[in-house]
Amino acid sequence: MVLTLTDTPTKDNTALMLEEIISYAHNLERVLDNLKEGIIAHDTRRRIFYFNQEAEKITGFSKEDVLGKDCHLAFGKPFCGNNCHFCNDPRPVSSDKEECITHIRTRQGEFRRIEIRVTAMADNHGVLLGVLAAFRDVTGLLNLQLKAEKSQGFADIIGQDGKMLEIFQQIRNIAGYDYPVHISGETGTGKELVAAALHSESQRSHGPFVPINCGALPEGLIESELFGHVKGAFTGAIRDKKGRFELADGGTVFLDEVADLTKPVQVKLLRFLQEGEFERVGGEKTISVNVKVTSATNKDLKNEVRLNRFRDDLYYRLNVIPIHLPPLRERKSDLPLLIEHFLNEAARRNGQKPRRISIEALSLMTAYRWPGNVRELQNAIQYAVVKSQGNIILPKDIPVEIHSGTRPDKNQNHSGKLNDYLVKSALDRAGDNKVKAAKLLGVGRATLYRYLKNMKNGGQENVGATGWPPLTPR
Repeated sequence: MVLTLTDTPTKDNTALMLEEIISYAHNLERVLDNLKEGIIAHDTRRRIFYFNQEAEKITGFSKEDVLGKDCHLAFGKPFCGNNCHFCNDPRPVSSDKEECITHIRTRQGEFRRIEIRVTAMADNHGVLLGVLAAFRDVTGLLNLQLKAEKSQGFADIIGQDGKMLEIFQQIRNIAGYDYPVHISGETGTGKELVAAALHSESQRSHGPFVPINCGALPEGLIESELFGHVKGAFTGAIRDKKGRFELADGGTVFLDEVADLTKPVQVKLLRFLQEGEFERVGGEKTISVNVKVTSATNKDLKNEVRLNRFRDDLYYRLNVIPIHLPPLRERKSDLPLLIEHFLNEAARRNGQKPRRISIEALSLMTAYRWPGNVRELQNAIQYAVVKSQGNIILPKDIPVEIHSGTRPDKNQNHSGKLNDYLVKSALDRAGDNKVKAAKLLGVGRATLYRYLKNMKNGGQENVGATGWPPLTPR
């Protein structure tokens, strides 16, 4: 029944209308409770007025735990993480659905990754009444992708190689903990990307991520940059200044090239890791901040300890959870995927159509050892894009050092995971000489023969790899 302006409500039909409205509300609640998505709604003061059964299941909180409460207080942090529209600096909520990935800790203390869509609720005059968020638990989705090796990357890190899939799983497993993580690996392997992924996948994702290149800071200013200083602490200290640790409060500090820290700064860093406290340079006030510390270096930190250049007690404090990134030469099956990514990135930046790479050019790049790793590859692709005359990257467009540095790599091993593109490019470079092609691929002749026989018989095992860029003969 619909009440119009011409209706004259009576005692009887008013009661009937109320019964119908209540019935509609109950029916709507039944519908929402049977959705496979969690639903949470709150008003403009963040007071929760709806929480369905799937929301209870995902979060571990019951309706009684959260209804009527501020959503920040009910869950111990903003439910939408750093995408909250109702924090200290309110921002408008779109009437369109806004999607994001965030992280929550359930009432039982479990760390969950959720995909959330937020939309505005307004009255007939467009006045904002609150927001409604629909969310689903995607924690297991990444695990399934990694197990099926269908993921082309993770948190801005590109890779499908088995070594990288292990890294992605490791990030996923440890991001929920606040223990210090130390990332080791050669220059250009992506240590800062891993540190950023650890932050974005953690509950601290709503807080700042503050990277610090310890090797780039002037020796006399390292302590001031890290811990801040007070006015008059030294010449040029004209005002109080917060250090990077204070700026990172509630988030993550990433100490890159941590092996370059001086011994006095190592002592102060050790104290902070032990007690969570420090003093600014020239100051007497003890400051406490809540940060997670992630560090990285391209040096052998154990060897630095043996050489008495790095404190052993600090090493054990930083290296609670170690992650080692493989060099690009040990995951060359990712080369085409990375090349495609950098070609697309260059096209977007320059407003051009993405270029393609020829088999010959890929063959050159596959045979190269990449001492500068992914960073060197990115630079090489940018160079090739600028130098190329057409839509196809040819060998003449590749930097000269790659030509001169190309030679059979004894350590090149694809763990038996050959694919048709690598085999074709190796055979092309070797002039169809299978012995030479096997050497280029870093496998035995028998392995290559078996693979070719499998291809000839129409077998699908190890044939093709998703995400490879289109290869074009010259």
